[in-house]
Amino acid sequence: MPTTPKWYIPVAVAALIWNLLGCVAYLSGVSVKPEDIAKLGDVEQAIYAARTWWAVSGTAIGVWGGAAGSLGLILHKRWAMPLLIASLIGLIFQDVGLFVLSGVGSRVGAGVMALQGLVLVIALALVLLGSKAREQGWIA
Repeated sequence: MPTTPKWYIPVAVAALIWNLLGCVAYLSGVSVKPEDIAKLGDVEQAIYAARTWWAVSGTAIGVWGGAAGSLGLILHKRWAMPLLIASLIGLIFQDVGLFVLSGVGSRVGAGVMALQGLVLVIALALVLLGSKAREQGWIA
């Protein structure tokens, strides 16, 4: 296996931590109780009400696939790539369901949209990193 650059493992570890934070956010989002949702503002309640099963499933695939794919990058495993691709696709499903089809996107504000845009950019960057790692022989 060719020598990987010095930056590769720290970036992969940061990606794993990022995706594990996403896993925590996902678990807290799916375990919130109706009485806690009732205490939220109108926009936050609308977000919870607009979540379809397939958008929530997309979120799950996005965060868990991203975490497993990042672990695969750390371990130099070829199976990281399909997981990172699935993660990106899952996040796209989540965003389309939540922000486009539900109509909630126009109400969430620039901060939420910017954060979700960052999530998508990082997921895409991880797919590109995995592709480069495969081409360079860093994962096998």
